Parts: sequence; structure tokens; C-alpha cells
Amino acid sequence: MTAAKSDRRVGFSLDAANFLLADVRGALGPYLNVFLVTQQHWSQSETGLVTMVGGLLGLAAQTPIGAAIDETRAKRGVIVFALVILGIGAAVIFAWPSFWPVAVANSLMAMVGDVFGPAIAALTLGLYARQQLARRMGRNSAFDHAGNVAIALVAAAIGFVFSQRAVFLLVPVFALAASIAVLSIPAKAIDYGRARDLESDSDGAAATASPVGFSILLKSRNLAIFGLCVMLFHLANAALLPLVGQKLAATYPKEATAMMSACIVAAQAVMLPIALLVGRKADIWGRKPLFLVGFAVLPIRAVLYTLSDNSFWLIAVQVLDGVGAGIFGALTPLMIADIMRGTGRYNLAQGAVATAQGVGASVSGFAAGVIVDHFGYSPAFLGAGGVAVVALTVFALWMPETAEPKKGQRGSDAS
Repeated sequence: MTAAKSDRRVGFSLDAANFLLADVRGALGPYLNVFLVTQQHWSQSETGLVTMVGGLLGLAAQTPIGAAIDETRAKRGVIVFALVILGIGAAVIFAWPSFWPVAVANSLMAMVGDVFGPAIAALTLGLYARQQLARRMGRNSAFDHAGNVAIALVAAAIGFVFSQRAVFLLVPVFALAASIAVLSIPAKAIDYGRARDLESDSDGAAATASPVGFSILLKSRNLAIFGLCVMLFHLANAALLPLVGQKLAATYPKEATAMMSACIVAAQAVMLPIALLVGRKADIWGRKPLFLVGFAVLPIRAVLYTLSDNSFWLIAVQVLDGVGAGIFGALTPLMIADIMRGTGRYNLAQGAVATAQGVGASVSGFAAGVIVDHFGYSPAFLGAGGVAVVALTVFALWMPETAEPKKGQRGSDAS
């Protein structure tokens, strides 16, 4: 096989993996909350509690998982194992949608669900040189969004023709397809040192002989600030789509799955070109200006949800999620790679940031559910908007540009 054909094969396999992994996650995601509230008649607090408990248990595993991804050469195997757990968990929810089976299954899925982002980013680092990274990360994100669009359309059809419950059976099907795509990436094509961000600096200096200690997580000021911003972003953002889905389902119970899919498709259709744009421009414009746009869109979106309960309005506002999430998804692994360059702890840092994301997302669902139960939907949206403003302020004031680290800087900021 020629080098060009090998490169095309690797690129195609990575594209397919990103597309199908999005299908696996997208066939569960926000549909679970809507299904539990509208079909199983769970209260907002019960649904939020299951989401929070699963998230809190899952986030405790994220940093150790990142460290394990750094150490292992079986990075493809880690992804396949996580897919098996997701497939089994979704089947349990389909078969026994009562509190304890759902709580246990959701917790297990939460523990493995954030494996995909760090592991795929690690594979990408190991397959592509630094100068190709920004564009490849953007392409990864674009195929991820394309997969989300595809599964939203499929889930809408399945939910409408059969039932909301039947949507969960899509997870094992796409998990099998995603496993095949991941295993089709040749193991010998992966540079395992580079996959953990052990490589030469841009000035040609020799690569770090061995990874730095775990204390890098405490020493890196840039990583701490970025992790805080990620947590605040997801604290504000995670509950918004499920809340919109619940409002739509209350008004249109028969079309609940189709309405949720319309929200997802509206956002994902925007995320795809945004991710490609970010991949092309991140090295030219820098990371920080693009991230500021993504953070600024979130409070605007939260406030706009309060202005009308019309289904067309709610779906139209959801389009704005495509801008923020498109930027966030494409740039996050790239910014972490900037911060951790040369340390050999890229996946450990990915796990730490995933932990921060999990904290925000887990608390978001529970907090929003409690606010809705006691005060209604509009106060929940406005509360999320307030948190989003804090996230924007912290990022604007304290997060530096990371695109061009200074000479001699190892991974985190020099301070």
C-alpha cells in the first residue's frame, strides 16, 4: 500500500469513527430526559437527580481514565470497551425504564461516555503532525456534528413510527459500527509518544525523554483557568436543550422525539461549517478570539428562550447552540494540546478537563430541574444565562492566547 493510500485510509477511518461515535452518543443524550419526563412520568427532580448522580460518579473516573489513555498503547481497545458498556446500558434502559435500573445504567454510561473525546484526540495527535493538527481537529468535529445530524433524523423517524423508547435500541447498533471503524485505524500508523503530546517543540528542540509528573495538573495556571471556564460553560449549557425538549414535549406529546430531533438538527447543521471554519482559522486568528465568540453566544441564547413558547421560535433559537458548541468542540482538544505541549500528559489533562465539564453538566441538570419544579422554565433559563456571563468574563480576563507558546515553555505556562 502506498503512503498516499495509507494516509487516505487513516483519514477515512478517523472520519467514520467520529461520525459513528456521534451516532452512539446522540441516540441517548437528551432523549433520555424527555423520555423519562414525558413517557415514564418522572418528576423534574427525579430526572435531574439521576443525571447528577450519574455525572458525579462518572466525573470521578475521568482524570484516571485520561492517565490510563496516556499510558496504554491499546487506545483503540479503550474506545471499543466503552462502546460495549454504552450498548449494554442503553439496552437496560429500554428493557427496564424504572428508577434503579436507569440510575445504575446511566452511571455506568457516564463513567465511559467521556472516554471518546480524549481517546479520539489522542489518536489524532498520534496520527498527524503538529502543523496538520488544527485542521484535522476541525474535521473531527465536523464529522462528529454530521453524525449528530444523522442520528437525530434517524431517531425522529424511529420515535415517530415506533416509540420514544425504541430510540435506545439504536445505541448497540451504532456501537458495533463504531467499533469496526475504530479498529480499522492501523495500529502501526499511530505514534504513541506523540499521542500523549511528547514531541519536539516548534523550534526543533528534542522531545521530552519521559512524561512530567501528575503535579502538572496543579502547576499549570492556564489549565486551571481553562478547566474553570469549561465547568461554568457546561453548568450553563447542559440543561438548556433538555429543558427546551421538555417544553416542546408538553405541548406536542406525539411529536416529542421529532421536536427534539429538530432542535438537534438545527444546532448541528450550524456546528458542522463552524467546526470546519475553526479548523482552518485557529492558527491564523488564534484560539482566544474564537472562544470568546463561543462563550458570548450562550447567555444570549438563554435569554432568548424566555421570550416565547412557540415551537418555531424555540427551535430557531437553538440554532445559536451551533455557533457556541461548534467552536467549543473543535477548539477544546487543540487548546489542551497547546497548554500541555511536550509534557506527555495530554490525555491526563483531557481527563481533568472532562472532569470539570462533568461537574458542570451534572449539577446543571439537577439545579435546572429544581428551579423548574419551584419557579418555572423562564427563571431556569435566566439562571443559566447568568452563569454563562460569569464564564465569559473569566475567560476574557484571565485566559491567555495559547496558539504560540513561548520558546522553552513546557506544556503549561511558565509561571
